[in-house]
Amino acid sequence: MVRDRDASAPAPFSGAIHPATFYAAAAHDEALARLEWLVGQRQRCGLVLAEAGLGKSHLAVTAARRLGGLGAEVAVISLAGLPDGEWLDLLLDRLPLDPASRAEPVRPWLKLENRLRENTLLGRATVLICDDIDRGPADAREGLARLVAAAEPRFGTTVVVATATAAGMARVPDAIRQRAAVRIELPPWSDAEVADYLAAGLARAGRPVELFSPAAAATIRRFAAGVPGVIRRLTHLSLAAADAEGLAAVEAATIEAVWRELSPPEPQAALLRDDDAEAANIEPRFKAVRRLWG
Repeated sequence: MVRDRDASAPAPFSGAIHPATFYAAAAHDEALARLEWLVGQRQRCGLVLAEAGLGKSHLAVTAARRLGGLGAEVAVISLAGLPDGEWLDLLLDRLPLDPASRAEPVRPWLKLENRLRENTLLGRATVLICDDIDRGPADAREGLARLVAAAEPRFGTTVVVATATAAGMARVPDAIRQRAAVRIELPPWSDAEVADYLAAGLARAGRPVELFSPAAAATIRRFAAGVPGVIRRLTHLSLAAADAEGLAAVEAATIEAVWRELSPPEPQAALLRDDDAEAANIEPRFKAVRRLWG
């Protein structure tokens, strides 16, 4: 039965943004390969475009781990909602500066330049992954555009990777849009990718991969419109419902029952994480249901 499991086992469909829980669909695999090419070829800039819930933030964290393993120094910073004047200090906190450099009484921009120059002299790439650049403050967008457009050799190994939504492209600086050597767009998942995601999550948690029937996987894909953030949340709630009822498998009827209980007026928005809902200017609803299901 579904409920006969080790209570200490990890949740199969955790919403945590972590490389260990990242499922690489075909588009994500291609995106990671293109980001590796970007760094290997010493290109200056790349763009990742995706709507809320399609996995660009998760991709950013996974890319940081992948590129770091190739010898690059990588810093990931989320610009969404930051006030003016804070992005540079936050970015410097993400870089492995030695105590003397961190305490040096110089302007933050000069500290950043010094680090980029040091990495260039060492032949090491510096990758700055800036999530939600279209929702970031003006000074952050201007500063990143300055890095990308700079002709100085000291920035020769610096790569800026920015993520944004298609609707927010007007807020992405021209220097970044025009100099992006790769432009990656993340599409919704297919039925086969949803089925693979379910099997991978269950296997990682040590649970039978047959828990979700093919009809259940197709139902999740249909309700979620292929959006990974919605798929993850709906899957988590449906598995919790099946565990609570002691069902032997998660069938399409269970998925539909959970969906009806949530009764979302806008399917994709209602099950996104709170920060994704905020990104789409949607007020998160059904907080009582979230508390109930964990």
